[in-house]
Amino acid sequence: MANTETVHPDLAGLEAGLDALDSVQVRRTPFRQVLLRKVLPPVSAVLLVLAVWKLLVVAGVTADYKLPDPSAVWGSLRELWLNGTLFDIIWTSVSRGLLGFAAALVIGTPLGLLVARVPFVRAALGPILSGLQSLPSVAWVPAAVIWLGITDTAMYAVILLGAVPSIANGLVSGIDQVPPLYLRAGRTLGATGARGARFVLLPAALPGYIAGLKQGWAFSWRSLMAAELIASSPDLGLGLGQYLENARTDSDMPGVLLGILLILFVGIAIDLAVFSPLERRVLRTRGLAA
Repeated sequence: MANTETVHPDLAGLEAGLDALDSVQVRRTPFRQVLLRKVLPPVSAVLLVLAVWKLLVVAGVTADYKLPDPSAVWGSLRELWLNGTLFDIIWTSVSRGLLGFAAALVIGTPLGLLVARVPFVRAALGPILSGLQSLPSVAWVPAAVIWLGITDTAMYAVILLGAVPSIANGLVSGIDQVPPLYLRAGRTLGATGARGARFVLLPAALPGYIAGLKQGWAFSWRSLMAAELIASSPDLGLGLGQYLENARTDSDMPGVLLGILLILFVGIAIDLAVFSPLERRVLRTRGLAA
């Protein structure tokens, strides 16, 4: 009886704890809190940069043609808007970047699975993928132009060569962190081969895979900008990289700074709109984020 009396309080405490977990409700974050935590910090940082920029111009630390006033950059942006070319320029690059990234995703995912699960493939291709990931994407542009000419195909080739290794290595890293117990449990339930990859490996490796996708997008965008800067041609249409190069050729420093800011803005916007929410959702479902 003594043992029964000592066990029952523990069971009661465990039951109460489980009931408390079940009763936890997920509440929507108040709008004011979102503003204070998510919106105010980046807005403050942008305002600080603009203030420092303006002070440097007023102080005359360098010539105007090297560091123009922020209002001159705003004037270049307004001119593109009034001419109706702003969104065309942005979309030309964004559409290429997204299409190239989608192709890299289709190629990099099965490649990462093969490298992670087949020892011979890993020994053969693992070092090559790591080397390609560390190779600057701009190094591929001259070769792509010689092979494929100054065409959209050359642009996509540079994107693939820059993004595929990052996506594949991210998936390999995620799979390497999957506990072996998951794989044994999957095999016991009949999840082997393609079914095991679909229902066990990929879901368990999602955090590392998402990190690889984020890095893959960054490499895609950087590769595309390098290709557009070097392989400029009227046949390719006017993208952000070519706009930046045209501004440099014309010694238009406000245009150069505007091109840099637009490239930065698009890269950050895609990350914040697509990959960061996806990463937070995956981490939240695993109890790794609030």
